[in-house]
Amino acid sequence: MTRYGPQFGPDITFLGVDRVDLDDAAALATADVVVVGAPFDGGTSHRPGTRFGPMAIRQTDYLPHDGSRPHLALRVDALQDLKVLDAGDVEMPPGHIERSLGNLEEAVYAVASAGAVPLVLGGDHSIAFADAKGLARHVGFGKVSMIHFDAHADTGDIEFGSLWGHGQPMRRLIESGALRGDRFLQLGLRGYWPGPETLGWMAEQNMRSFEMAEIGKRGLGACLDEAFEIALDECDAVFLSVDIDVCDPGHAPGTGTPEPGGLSARELLDAVRRICMELPVAGIDVVEVSPPYDHAEITAFLANRVCLEALSGLAVRKHGISHDPAGPLLEGRTR
Repeated sequence: MTRYGPQFGPDITFLGVDRVDLDDAAALATADVVVVGAPFDGGTSHRPGTRFGPMAIRQTDYLPHDGSRPHLALRVDALQDLKVLDAGDVEMPPGHIERSLGNLEEAVYAVASAGAVPLVLGGDHSIAFADAKGLARHVGFGKVSMIHFDAHADTGDIEFGSLWGHGQPMRRLIESGALRGDRFLQLGLRGYWPGPETLGWMAEQNMRSFEMAEIGKRGLGACLDEAFEIALDECDAVFLSVDIDVCDPGHAPGTGTPEPGGLSARELLDAVRRICMELPVAGIDVVEVSPPYDHAEITAFLANRVCLEALSGLAVRKHGISHDPAGPLLEGRTR
């Protein structure tokens, strides 16, 4: 398995958790979650810089990097109650998108087939093709549903003469057979892309998109309820893909294609926590953090907390909950 380690910046692990080598099958088998860095922005169509996202997400915190993060509301410590290891960055050479995605897919497959949940730190959203396909190779093609937070559908076909880019991974996943279009749940879409032709293709695949207008009218909790029912129908696992631009740029300015009018940071964190508590989440990626465009590390802090909320939700699902914060987005049953 190819790994650079410190491809961009210092060779650090996520908040100080132990390191693991992807070639060490015995060590991987002990893990509940393995963090994988995907420092790639070769699929970017607008502002670059997401190659530095994994480093920022791993290190941005005001607390010690001591491998411990007790959750105030849930009364779990995800980094202690789960065995979380960090495999470092996958080799993703700039200018070689197909080779880079292939390397990442193999890394995710190695983690998933060892029985751990891959938590992939992006990188632009082109990496979602490798992340979800690598998981589907283990769980089974057509057996993984996708819950996708994003301002954009990422269902484009050919952009700039290429089949590969951060506006196309969801179409490529469906075309590959790895994921079913009718088990694809998108939340937070808004703005002025894609156009009618792409929207028509999405309708033909029976994709379900909860646009911000619908979320605003019905409430995020009700939309999640509906998404959960679809996600669990004939699927054995869920892949959670979080593009940080699902949040309003006021909450996540450091991203490549900001679109006003999105979720708040609080809404995203509550939703991610609930998803990981209630659904059989078997893979996660957090993408599109671009530190060069960030201000005061606002976006990097949010992405770090998205990871921690996801991990805390997984810890609750594995060990049971000892304290109920009784928030409206946390209501529901463990499935």
